[in-house]
Formats: sequence, C-alpha cells, structure tokens
Amino acid sequence: MSQRLSLRRLRILAALTVLATASGATAEDAPSADLVSGERIWQRCAVCHGADGAGRPDGTFPRIAGQHDSVVRAQLAAIRSGTRSNPVMQPHVEDLVDDRELADVAAYVAALPRRGACGLGPGNDLERGERIYRETCESCHGDDGLGDAERLVPVISCQHYAYLLRRARDLASWSRNGHPATERPLDAFTDPELRAVMDYAARLGAVAAPPDSTDASDPGHPD
Repeated sequence: MSQRLSLRRLRILAALTVLATASGATAEDAPSADLVSGERIWQRCAVCHGADGAGRPDGTFPRIAGQHDSVVRAQLAAIRSGTRSNPVMQPHVEDLVDDRELADVAAYVAALPRRGACGLGPGNDLERGERIYRETCESCHGDDGLGDAERLVPVISCQHYAYLLRRARDLASWSRNGHPATERPLDAFTDPELRAVMDYAARLGAVAAPPDSTDASDPGHPD
C-alpha cells in the first residue's frame, strides 16, 4: 500500500475515534430500553426519516433503520451536548426527558428492518470507488459496510449516496463536528474520489432498485 493511502487510513481511523467518543458514549453505557416508549418517541422522528426509517433516496434525510443502537445513542448524545451541530435535530433531541428516553428511541431505531431503495450515485467510477473503499474504509466499516456496534462504527451499507457524500465533505472540512484542532480525515481525497467511494458504499447491501433521480448534487440539508 502506498504511503499516501496509509496516511489516509490513519486519518480516517482517527476521525472515527473522534466521532465515536465525542459524546462520551460507549456501547456499554445504555440503560435498559423500553421499545414501547421508543416507538412513541419515534413518531416525531418519522416525520422526516419516514415511518420505516428509510430516509429519502435524495439524501435529504439519511436511512437510520437498523443502525447500531450504540451509534444512534452516541450521535443523539452528541447533538444534545452540542458536540455535533445539527440545527434540525437539536430541538427534538432536547425534548428527550433523560438518557433513558434517548436509549428507548435508539433501541427502537436499531430494531427497525432495513427496507426501501438505496439512493445511488451515477455508477460511472465504481472500480475506483471499490479500490478506495477496500484500502481505506473496510478495516472499520467492514467488507459489507455494516460497521461495528462495539466500536461505534456506523452502518453505511445502502445509506443514500447524496447523504454519504455530504457527510464526507463535511468531515473533510470538519464542519460537521466542529473540532478545528483535530486533523481532518478526508481532505486527502479529491472530490471525484469521494464521489466514487461513496457511490460504491451506497451500493453495498442494496435492497432495491435505485430511484430514477440519484444526482450527486447536495440536497443542502444541514443534517
């Protein structure tokens, strides 16, 4: 592996560590969850993410059904603490009474089956996308994109391409999580490389045919 690719891997591993620990949450921290309570809280989430948690194929809202419970808890906690900036989610997360309600809705999200179309990219550079994924992403996200609940590495398999691309760009500029003193993980990639690898990742575990419109343009949503 080239020195450049090794550096990329180290940067990405560092970024994942920061994302996973930013909220102080760990996979063992969760109180026991009440799925009935989680379903009640979920009704607020479903307005944007859809009743099935599949989000929107245009990437405006991500697929969260079947995401690791630990990852959902960590991200909600990060939003609540202000570590992760998300103006749309912030008021909803602040409405959660305590850590137990946070755990309830996270467990409910994790239990939702993963269904619906994966919003895909143009598919014109998948060979390069696969190479980059195998060399830099697979060690954490897995060969199937299913992540690692214990290490708080999210599922990205069949995540919508436009959302993945926006998230990667945010990480490259470090605007998503607001850690200006931390080395940026993805800025070594060119934008065509980001497009290629996110298009490949979105196709891992695809559960349905893509919608007609899967343009790579940014939806402009702040999530």
